[in-house]
Parts: sequence; C-alpha cells; structure tokens
Amino acid sequence: MAYDQLLPQILEIIFSYLDINDLRNCSLVCKNWYKYLNDENNDVWRLHCVRKLAEEALKSDLLINCPTYKAKLRAFYHAWNPNDCSRNIYIKQNGFSLHRNPVAQSTDGARGKIGFKSGRHCWEVIWEGPLGTIAVVGIATKEAPVQYNGYMGLLGNDENSWGWNLVDNHLLHNGDTQNNYPLLNNAPKYQVGERIRVILDCEDNTLAFEKNYEFLGVAFRGLPEKHLYPAVSAVYGNTEVSMVYLGSPLDG
Repeated sequence: MAYDQLLPQILEIIFSYLDINDLRNCSLVCKNWYKYLNDENNDVWRLHCVRKLAEEALKSDLLINCPTYKAKLRAFYHAWNPNDCSRNIYIKQNGFSLHRNPVAQSTDGARGKIGFKSGRHCWEVIWEGPLGTIAVVGIATKEAPVQYNGYMGLLGNDENSWGWNLVDNHLLHNGDTQNNYPLLNNAPKYQVGERIRVILDCEDNTLAFEKNYEFLGVAFRGLPEKHLYPAVSAVYGNTEVSMVYLGSPLDG
C-alpha cells in the first residue's frame, strides 16, 4: 500500500506521535495527508491539544473563540512567553495568563512567544485583575524592556513599543502620549474582564483595536518591518492578564 493511501485510523496513530513541525512537513508532501490534517477537529489535533494544554484552559471560557482543537493548540504556541517577561511576572499553569507579583515601585511587562513581520494577525487580551494607574496593551519588538524601576507606561516608552493605556485612553509611543483613543467623545473606559482584540496588519503596517466586537479605528500607522510581538505592561500587584491568539482577523 502506498503511503498516500494509508487509512485514516493508521494516519491518526502515526501523526499523533509527530511534533508540530513534522506535521506541517507532512501536510506539504501529500495531498491526502494535507486533506486529513486540514480537519482541525480530528483526533490528531485533539490528542496534541490534550497533551499540551492544561485541563483548566480546555474547560474554561478562555478559549471560547478558538472553536477547533487546532485553533486552541495554535493559541497555546502563541501565548505569553515565560522566558520573555519581567522577573516580577510568572505565567500561570493554564499557559495563557500572566500574574504580576505585588512588587512596589516596579512596572512589569511580557511578550508573546511569536512575533510577526508579515501577514495579518489578531489576538484577544483580557485583563482579569485591577488595572491600577497604568495598564497598557499593544506590541513591542525584542529590543523593548520588560521591566522598569518605578511606575510608568513601559509599553510605549521607547521607539520599540506601541501601546494603549486602558486607564486614561491614551496611545503611547516613543515616550510620548500620541492621541486619545478611541476618537470618540467621552469614550467609555475599559472594564475588567472585557475582551480586547488587537489587530496587527503587517501589510499596511498598522495596529488597531476592537472592544466588545466594535472596531475602534487604527491606533498606529507606519510600524517598522520588524518582528512585532503581542505585549502588555502593568503596575498593579496580583493583577492577571490573559492573551489568546486567534489567527487572521475577519473583515466586516
């Protein structure tokens, strides 16, 4: 029997032992394998999902907008990077939420595991604890710092980061307050637990946000052609922030 004619039950067993990179390579060399792996809810993706993701994450509403096993697995591989965050931050067991320890006179940030230099990308940020006086959501390059002694808008404090301070609705970049955002009269402030969608368009070099499924407009233009990472910075002790990567944004 040719390899491209293997029964789905056999493919399932074989593919369940391969890592993600090997699965990607398999999908590129055989049309039947591509078709099988393109089913994002088959047992191969389910098994990989169960092995990698904490049961807490799979059973919670955190991944409600990741409808398939492959989408949940993709979100995990894009989640906060435990090796690229402030020393005052740790990533919780669910793999998607960070916890800032109650350290005085410190501003602390974190980046996602994967940065983007091409394509269009969308992810959700959910602030699950008090905002404090400064709570910034946005993007950063690898050169941006993730910790500062004192309280400040760390994300947006230099040329390598761009952020939206949810507390006062200001945009921050290069150490300056750029504009009010969104551009609405008496724009409502962020409420803890609301889902913000961050939309990065590396083709148009723009960053935009949505809240409660309402598009708030483009926040930043002219972004550099560098790898840009999902990022946040926080000052409030014991606050928690979750990030879930969703893939390409849906227009309309």
